[in-house]
Amino acid sequence: MKLIITGALGHIGSRFIHDLRPGDFDQVILVDNLVTQRYASLFNLPDGVPFQFIEADIFKADLDPLFKDAGAVLHLAAVTDAAGSFDIRDEVERVNHKGMLKVAQACIRTGSPLIFISSTSVYGTQKKVVDEDCSVAELCPQSPYAEAKLKSERMLQTLGEREGLRFITCRFGTIFGISAGMRFHTAVNKFVWQACLGKPITVWRTAMDQKRPYLDLGDAVLALRFIMKRELYDNRVYNVLTANASVSEIVEIIRARISDLQVEYVDAKIMNQLSYHVLNDRFRALGFEFTGSLKDGIEEMVRLLRNVHPKQAP
Repeated sequence: MKLIITGALGHIGSRFIHDLRPGDFDQVILVDNLVTQRYASLFNLPDGVPFQFIEADIFKADLDPLFKDAGAVLHLAAVTDAAGSFDIRDEVERVNHKGMLKVAQACIRTGSPLIFISSTSVYGTQKKVVDEDCSVAELCPQSPYAEAKLKSERMLQTLGEREGLRFITCRFGTIFGISAGMRFHTAVNKFVWQACLGKPITVWRTAMDQKRPYLDLGDAVLALRFIMKRELYDNRVYNVLTANASVSEIVEIIRARISDLQVEYVDAKIMNQLSYHVLNDRFRALGFEFTGSLKDGIEEMVRLLRNVHPKQAP
């Protein structure tokens, strides 16, 4: 099978491609514009996997020849910093929505199935528990990033109904875990980075006891492989997450490894009183088992940064 990955060198993509083995795919085409300069994601790629790297912007590239005969298109190219998206609203709309639309249209023309990565941040509900069948009122994005993701979800549904696009939408929880192309702007990774550098963990003032969904990067990769292997392009939305946890629970896991941890409360543009538990029952019902854990993911990051913060626990 021929696999296309856009945004292939980012946090998720770099872990995915480094976990590949000979025989998984007949051809793996990696598309990335290198705007974030994650060149190291291409270091030490596994031997025997038929990779082809193409430095290209999805807006400028002729996608049809690339997508022709593709068994799947994994669309990862996106601006991913939700908190920072307020300052670049137009760019987020351009990349996250219009970019998705161009990729989807190329999939329609070439008959390629699409895996779209959305986000559980599209939820904005006062309910304690939420799933994919929630009402429209419970889809209340709190950032331009989440707004663009929800808008893209709705566009895909329209393209599926009117143009015959085959796709699956995965609402990923906030990613945590290690990869060659990782960044540290999302909650768990950011907290570990700050703690290992001896800095206070900066927590949004209203967020300490709010519960949110998180996705182990290993689980994310296995979920994507699960979808491709079973060709689960049923035009449905699935919540994909390892666990729901509050910031205070995450802080205590880190504190168990770094005893002199300090917390500093800050104001942010995403400030709300919402706390909710996201269900992943629909995806698990397909036969997928989530095996990652916040504790293991945090401990792995701390071990890798063990020489940065000399006071951390052994």
